[in-house]
Amino acid sequence: MTGRVHLVRHAESVHNTDHDFSRPDPELTALGRQQSAELGRVFPYSDRISVIVASPLRRTIETALAGFANVLDKRYFDESSGLGVSGGAELALDPGLQERSDLPCDTGSDEQVLKSLFSNLDFSGLPAGWQRKEELYSPDAVDERANRVRRYLAERMEQNNSEREDIVVVTHGAFMKHLSGDPDVDLPKAGWRSYTIERGEDGNFVLVATEGLV
Repeated sequence: MTGRVHLVRHAESVHNTDHDFSRPDPELTALGRQQSAELGRVFPYSDRISVIVASPLRRTIETALAGFANVLDKRYFDESSGLGVSGGAELALDPGLQERSDLPCDTGSDEQVLKSLFSNLDFSGLPAGWQRKEELYSPDAVDERANRVRRYLAERMEQNNSEREDIVVVTHGAFMKHLSGDPDVDLPKAGWRSYTIERGEDGNFVLVATEGLV
């Protein structure tokens, strides 16, 4: 596969500053919104992105929309905003990318809440109970979940018929360690690192780092 996967850590969220981990599904801070906007200015591969895949938590969705407004299709934004581009990249929401822990701050919102916050997005594809942190989404199943996400990304890349070959993944700091296979990866808020995706010796897909930017 010739395309790359760019892992992006969400921008600063309210619980990152007040350390109130009982806060449910917190939003970005004002600084987090600035970090997302700066990500959009400095990210060098915008013209190569075919799809942006985000965790369906509020802070990751906000980071994706604010950070890649110059890449995403205009249907994801209010018409009056002037954001988005015609024929732009797809925004896909993957519950497999949610954070590892079952703390309230790492637990997603109900569909009706998300619809009220992001009225231009389609949440109908999210499986029932994805935010309950059970079975595949439980903390104990994080490595199996990461393996499934890598397989999904490889399939998306193999099926892509566009000249734009890259995929952006907006996720969380702890889960990124499992997804990348690197327990030491620790990107700053709204930081990113690029990877190729390859088959490992055991037949499962792995991410291989190519470069990073902080």
